[in-house]
Amino acid sequence: MTDLSNRRFLFLQGPHGPFFHRLGKMLRTAGGAVWRVGFNAGDRAFWFGADNYISYQGTLDDWATYFADLVDCHKITDIVLYGDTRPIHAQAVAHAKSVGLRVHVFEEGYMRPYWVTYERGGTNGNSRLMELSVAQMQEALALSDLDVPTPPARWGDMRHHVFYGALYHWFVLFRNRNYRKLARHRELPVMTEAALYTKRLLLMPLIALDRRIASARIRHGGFPYHLVLMQLEHDASFQMHSPFTRMSEFIEQVVEGFAKGTPKHHHLVFKAHPLENGRSPLRKIIQDLAKQHGVTKRVHYVRGGKLAQLLDNARTAVTVNSTAGQQVLWRSIPLKVFGTAVYSKPEFVSEQPLTEFFANPSRPDSKAFKDYRRYLLETSQVPGGFYSAGGRRQLMRQVVDMMLSEEDPYDALRSGKVPPRQPLRIVT
Repeated sequence: MTDLSNRRFLFLQGPHGPFFHRLGKMLRTAGGAVWRVGFNAGDRAFWFGADNYISYQGTLDDWATYFADLVDCHKITDIVLYGDTRPIHAQAVAHAKSVGLRVHVFEEGYMRPYWVTYERGGTNGNSRLMELSVAQMQEALALSDLDVPTPPARWGDMRHHVFYGALYHWFVLFRNRNYRKLARHRELPVMTEAALYTKRLLLMPLIALDRRIASARIRHGGFPYHLVLMQLEHDASFQMHSPFTRMSEFIEQVVEGFAKGTPKHHHLVFKAHPLENGRSPLRKIIQDLAKQHGVTKRVHYVRGGKLAQLLDNARTAVTVNSTAGQQVLWRSIPLKVFGTAVYSKPEFVSEQPLTEFFANPSRPDSKAFKDYRRYLLETSQVPGGFYSAGGRRQLMRQVVDMMLSEEDPYDALRSGKVPPRQPLRIVT
């Protein structure tokens, strides 16, 4: 039996909701020691128990020194965090790597929905996947015989995600008096963000109706169309791993390329992120740019919803670096990517200029992408979810053992020590 008494975990910020608390509890049950640093009242609300909770009430400028002292004081061996680019996490990761700590990073699944991403050291543009070629992945897969599941078509626990987001921001808004020194990593004031989450929650039935009407017009329109996969403007992947700072910059390039590169009977469909909450007037921006380029009647906007129905008949797809790009590639649809993405491999992502891509798109190598997808599902993609109770239960059954392993998921596959994978079960 492995002795875990020397494993000492320090949790930083996690996904909204109780997942990090449940994860810490199971790591303590396994024999490790666990602490949690909270940076606002929302962090505190979802960490139940005060004995191992550390309230950071200082400034961002003081955080690096404070974190280094915490590591020394508690003899930390592992840090656990959700996303690695927000300032407090970037500073912590840099120090942790410099002193040889294990860095466990969670993110939304690269193969979402129904999978969560777990990696060591970094995710998205900081992932080890950025350094791996498809050929190297295929070599490692020689040791695997995983029966790859087909990708689900919807986000299983979006309602839970929206609920926990609204609740988290309520605590930050009304219970944050002890944490006022630390500047937020988000651009919008917390009052505005809380109001947007609440409004989104209340308007979900009307948004769903608007989405169904817009989707029906496209499905029954009988025209060829190109699909644009939009992202949240404040998302770390968009801000840190793309050439844009505003979604309007991306939209302008796409509309211009579409107007110049496609026949006049083709249409362009912008699909909003499922959690888009109205912080930017996307519909108006799209309409104004379509009018400017003379394509008003050929441009459509869909407010989130299921991607599969729109993808089934799409001619091509364009994105900055949305994880939804992988659903595009699964269907062998030509894909153009503007930013840095773990799936942006020359075998299956077009390197053509945008106008040329719209006019005569190159098709992806479907076999290469299926090998890539199988590699991810054998390594960093874990069945389950952060937000629903069923999703958390499924995730916990596997991810704790992955964290306690001496090897990260990619090295474990190459060495032939990867544990058996659970079959995917749809959980809500």
